[in-house]
Amino acid sequence: MKIVVLPGDGIGPETMAATIEVLQAASQRFGLNLQLDHDVAGHESLRRHGATVTPALLAKVKAADGLMLGPMSTYDFKDESKGEINPSKFFRKELDLYANIRPARTWLGVPHKVDAFDLVVVRENTEGFYADRNIASGGSEMLITPDVAVSLRRITRGCCERIARAAFELAMTRRRHVSIVHKANVLRIGDGMFIEECQRVARDFPEVQVDEFIVDAMMAHVVRAPQRFDVIVTTNMFGDILSDLTAELSGSLGLGGSVNAGRDHAMGQAAHGSAPDIAGQDIANPFSLILSAGQLLGWHGQRHGLPAFLAAAEAIEHTAAAAVEAGEVTPDAGGRLGTAATGRAFAQRLQGA
Repeated sequence: MKIVVLPGDGIGPETMAATIEVLQAASQRFGLNLQLDHDVAGHESLRRHGATVTPALLAKVKAADGLMLGPMSTYDFKDESKGEINPSKFFRKELDLYANIRPARTWLGVPHKVDAFDLVVVRENTEGFYADRNIASGGSEMLITPDVAVSLRRITRGCCERIARAAFELAMTRRRHVSIVHKANVLRIGDGMFIEECQRVARDFPEVQVDEFIVDAMMAHVVRAPQRFDVIVTTNMFGDILSDLTAELSGSLGLGGSVNAGRDHAMGQAAHGSAPDIAGQDIANPFSLILSAGQLLGWHGQRHGLPAFLAAAEAIEHTAAAAVEAGEVTPDAGGRLGTAATGRAFAQRLQGA
């Protein structure tokens, strides 16, 4: 498997270095023969090439089997005419990475204020209220007058159908329960279409229990009793907010992995941002990026029917749980290690597991 590695901005290079150490350990233990192709995006690419991402980089990523994208300073990139392109948005759109898979669970050793839970948010990733990616050219947020702004949302049956199918296929590997989250009481047409497609796909999976929740009520349900849920499927904006909430309920956003998957490509990406205020201090938690790398290996293994990759993905998940319980993690998750030491300890534990 060939993976393009882009370390990113802020804490990205530190957390990516730890992740690379884990990937190398997984490759050695499971015989994966991983080939890591290092390149740059974000601020470093802007300095070198005049753009945060380049056509040459996109071609390289398309030719590879996967992409690991480190945290990017996306808020800094405001003017695409000056090469300031949001790399995360760019790859999600150009590679048609329509499914953002965000697991969240409680961890032994990390304090949490809710009962133990293990769920996954399956978020549509290519349309919705995201003004920079839901039309072919330009943006869908407009300033009509200095005092009037209009934002358009795109919802399509095709995108609803494929994210629903991704959610139900995932549920078949878990506890066979899908919760559809929407706002159809207000967004009657768009979210009505989303529900219709989810329910239509559900007929292909009669073994799966299905329920529906309005998004604002869902926030209350998740906070009150997250253990009720298994796979949650929703549209882009709602999924963005809900997945951050569920990750934080687990004890730390730094413990939430994330993979962006499409039919032919996938990108592992930490659930958090570049955190420039703590960059270079060796205190950033690398677990989110490490867990995302595990998800990327799992996606590749499932897509190509490769048991070794599936075993490696499972081992990374189990190793993460054991490492957290042992306190081999950064202070935000209850440990005493720095970023680099956390990566080393994880790799050693994975090799000896």
